[in-house]
Amino acid sequence: LVIEHADDGIVFPPERWAATFRSHAQLILRELREYLAYSPPPLLQRLIEDAQKIHKQRSILQEQLATTIQPTAEA
Repeated sequence: LVIEHADDGIVFPPERWAATFRSHAQLILRELREYLAYSPPPLLQRLIEDAQKIHKQRSILQEQLATTIQPTAEA
């Protein structure tokens, strides 16, 4: 979309896209939200809901980490 709307002859280095989008991410998301008429739930409600989510693999990953670190700590 950016390239289509830019003047002919303008060069866009591929390695700059990530930095460009990162710099403008909030503005891009705000524009999309307005365009789509999206109204997110209040921040406090989102924090409450996200804090309650339990990932089934979390305990497994913690156990794997403890098992991996344990032999190193004893050595």
